[in-house]
Amino acid sequence: QLQVVESGGDLVQSGGSLRLSCAASGFTVADYTVAWFRQAPGKERELVSCIDLYKSTVEGRGIVAGRFTISRDDAKNTVNLEMNNLEPEDTAVYYCAAGRQNLFRLCIIQADTMDVWGKGTLVIVSS
Repeated sequence: QLQVVESGGDLVQSGGSLRLSCAASGFTVADYTVAWFRQAPGKERELVSCIDLYKSTVEGRGIVAGRFTISRDDAKNTVNLEMNNLEPEDTAVYYCAAGRQNLFRLCIIQADTMDVWGKGTLVIVSS
């Protein structure tokens, strides 16, 4: 059974940093495209960042380049999201998801659906 569990969400002050982790079970993250999405109150879910089996990455259109970094730890079977210089607008529930399709179809054009989603971890950035 495919499963991903997010952790690391917290309350942080504006300008601070957080590291989110997505732990996978039932599959190997190195064989999948894994993404972080977020959903803020009253807003639609949006892509934050995505990494594929070749460790190619892409950021969502609403993400300021350079603030967030996605990485994969194959030994731990996890995908992490380093978030720096956080702003109140980053407040959201952050979700991890994974799929077998390629990064282009899953993350850039989002033509296919992910195979598994986590329940999310809450990030609150205070001003």
